[in-house]
Amino acid sequence: MKQKLLFLLFVLIFPKLLSAQKIDQDRISGTFFGYSFDRFVDKIERETSYVFYYDQEQLAQIKVSLVADEHTVEQLLRSVFQDTDFKFAIDSQKRIFITQGKAMRVRFPALAVSKDTLSPVADTLSPRAEEVDSRGDYAENRIWTVGQRASGAGDVKIEGRVLLEGKNEAVQGMSVVEPVTGKVTMTDENGYYTLALPRGLQHIRLQRFGLPVVQRHVNILGPGTLNIYLEEDYLSLGEVVVTSEQPKNISQVNMGSVELDINTIKKLPAVLGEVDVIRAILSTPGVKTVGEASVGFNVRGGAADQNLIMYNDATIFNPAHMFGIFSAFNSDLVEGVELYKAGAPMEYGGRLSSVLEVKGKYGNQEKIQGSGGIGLLTSRFSIDGPVSSKTTFAAGIRATYSDWLLGFLEEGSGFNNGRASFYDANLSIQHEIDSKNSLRLNAYQSGDSFRFERDTTFSYSNQNFNVGWTHRFNEDFTGDFVIGQDLYSFGIESNLMPENAFDFGFNLGQIHAKGKFDYRLSDSHQFTFGIGAVHFDLEPGFIRPGTEESTIARSDVSRERALETALFFGDKWEVNNRLSVDLGVRYVMYQFLGPTTVNLYPEGVLKTAETQTGTEVFEGGQIAQNYHGPEFRVFGRYILNNSTSLKAGFNNSRQHLHMVTNTAAISPTDTWKLSDPHLRPQLGQQVTLGLFKNLKKNTLEVSTEVYYRTMENLLDYRSGASLILNDNIERDVIRSEGKAYGMEFMIKKDVGRLNGWLSYTYSRSLIRSAPDEIGQKINNGNWYANNFDQPHDALLFLTYELTKRVSPSINANYSTGRPITLPIAKFSYQGAERIFFSDRNAHRIPDYFRVDFSVNIEGNHKSKKLAHSSWSLGIYNVLGRSNPYSAYFVPVNSVLQGYQLSIFAQPIPFVTYNFKF
Repeated sequence: MKQKLLFLLFVLIFPKLLSAQKIDQDRISGTFFGYSFDRFVDKIERETSYVFYYDQEQLAQIKVSLVADEHTVEQLLRSVFQDTDFKFAIDSQKRIFITQGKAMRVRFPALAVSKDTLSPVADTLSPRAEEVDSRGDYAENRIWTVGQRASGAGDVKIEGRVLLEGKNEAVQGMSVVEPVTGKVTMTDENGYYTLALPRGLQHIRLQRFGLPVVQRHVNILGPGTLNIYLEEDYLSLGEVVVTSEQPKNISQVNMGSVELDINTIKKLPAVLGEVDVIRAILSTPGVKTVGEASVGFNVRGGAADQNLIMYNDATIFNPAHMFGIFSAFNSDLVEGVELYKAGAPMEYGGRLSSVLEVKGKYGNQEKIQGSGGIGLLTSRFSIDGPVSSKTTFAAGIRATYSDWLLGFLEEGSGFNNGRASFYDANLSIQHEIDSKNSLRLNAYQSGDSFRFERDTTFSYSNQNFNVGWTHRFNEDFTGDFVIGQDLYSFGIESNLMPENAFDFGFNLGQIHAKGKFDYRLSDSHQFTFGIGAVHFDLEPGFIRPGTEESTIARSDVSRERALETALFFGDKWEVNNRLSVDLGVRYVMYQFLGPTTVNLYPEGVLKTAETQTGTEVFEGGQIAQNYHGPEFRVFGRYILNNSTSLKAGFNNSRQHLHMVTNTAAISPTDTWKLSDPHLRPQLGQQVTLGLFKNLKKNTLEVSTEVYYRTMENLLDYRSGASLILNDNIERDVIRSEGKAYGMEFMIKKDVGRLNGWLSYTYSRSLIRSAPDEIGQKINNGNWYANNFDQPHDALLFLTYELTKRVSPSINANYSTGRPITLPIAKFSYQGAERIFFSDRNAHRIPDYFRVDFSVNIEGNHKSKKLAHSSWSLGIYNVLGRSNPYSAYFVPVNSVLQGYQLSIFAQPIPFVTYNFKF
């Protein structure tokens, strides 16, 4: 009997033991030559009982070439992943999990699982909840369970925030990707994301080009929230994991845009020791300035006043300090900048050339921290942190003691005996009411004062204030509302001689309000729509007697008011995995308002005092002139492969605010003018085409863009025109039209110890008097070069991480000299000598070339110390080249003598001590 029982047990158990031994000892034989990893996995899964879990895109570059002779799967995988960063783990159910960096921990209950779902026991792997915080040392290797189990088919919505551990700072611009389905979204400015995914085990990847890839394994039971926490120093990590996902420059639809975070900006050679966000933008293709000490910049052949500069919802009319040497932004309070040379977001308008969005900080939620710097020219200090568990702030101030620098300027420049000072101050506060509502407040003020002669002081200032409210109606629908005021003023004061003392100035103010809504209809359609309004209030110029003894008469240019309203709608349409389109329309309505008096002239005659027939008076609130029209933005992107995309686009725009100037750069004495019954709004159209290619496993970005622009109703000025305190400016302007075209090339490397970029731009910017303009035309109505036309522009920037603490940088910049009108002959007329000038802008000043060198030296990396410090030192204009800013002519002893003005004609050393705590 006993023997029979043993025999029966043997019969029942032995086949299972054989089967188990077969499972445990699955062996593979065969030749794998040039197999893709997917093909290799298919063969293994067909011939064994193993099931693989991995990111197909992540392993797309892996090729398998080996000969297997009764090898185990584990032996084959070790051979395949040798000398790579990929790890694998095999659990007791023969599930193989392939990850990057760290092997997944697989010590959890052994249960059968399909590729699309986990069994209920898998729910014990992480807390089951509607809201999950994914954080900790092994966050990438755990399986996080989200939502509550419920019946139903189809995708469920997963939402959450991406934050920095320890700081609770939102991470903007992270791509959140589910590689199997190909679904992707991006975190917004508050770190929020929403993604619709199937139930079951999903693999989510987060990436931002130039930074390590982050992954999460998620068991999705139903709708829920997954907050993902990244390492505290994630944004400053130097190592990069290269993936086969399309980086942002390939995948994004928009073209003609440049995005730089503050870490990239700080790698550039600091100009005179001060990190400068404007100068960082100038180092990219298609963006130029007319020379050193120039306020403003020119984008794709447009004038400096055609750029909209935004700082935390505020419009900055003068973005520079000290003649353009420094930008108006404290870099310690800036997170990053984005320049749109074409296809700006639909909520922005009012300028023809570009939108520069400077994103300021709102403070971290963990602790009070500060930073600052002490340099030879400037000092700065900023502080940020929590006020309460739901309120944060960021504040800072910067000032200069730069009078000594003016002594370095060239003798005879008129600057070297002057005095100059500036300051700027910022305050930003953010309060999170609850998970759906947040408030923000921003205040900014800057001021400049300088004197070149003993009796004259120039000053100008920006003042900005706004409040905003963000409301999340649901995971797909968000609204953002902002209202604020922006002021810019300029003044000249002279009081050395009481009888001639005067105060001159102008003021530009605007009150603005905007409501913007973002609605995600599906993975294929994301809508943006809303309304915005701006009320302009200008004092174009005034002069007052400076003392009681002054003989200067009081005079005021008529005040101007206008209302600009815009409705906008846009759709980000993902047609398929390769083709995406951004469609948008913005309808602009503009009213020039009373009280005002409009001069009347007959049709078809030149506007002069003699041809004026009368005036028309409009009372307060009356509409003196209406202008309206649509702005279209159509951009498309087609992905040729994982590393190449082709993009094209068209956009048109309208500008109702004009700068009244006859200089190439923005000058403090320039005033502004609104479109009125005589001055039409500027109109612009642009067509662009671009090819974007990544090389060397996405470590090199190469891009080429070509563009063609046309512009109408530009302002040029008649010879001898008086632009200051001119109440009849329509008599001295010539309506003109412009065209600009060019090609921009850039190769960029931001991976590894050596990084930087090389850019080259060929461009032309031409202008002519409008063919239907009445009266004498400039250059006989022929095309001539704009004041800022510089056909060739090249820039090389390199930085090298010599050690973790020492990073030298070099910057080399070349550009064609800008146009100039020269005297070419003299003649006698009625007994006096006269000068005959060339055609307008027919000649050029010498070319520009400058090399800068700087070194950033970090302090030691001890984590526990009172403050962390660093040094920035270097030389501006290493070669001491006397680059011309302009050329001018002065009669000396009845002979016209030519002079060349250079601003920085010698090397200028700088050193700055930086600290943070």
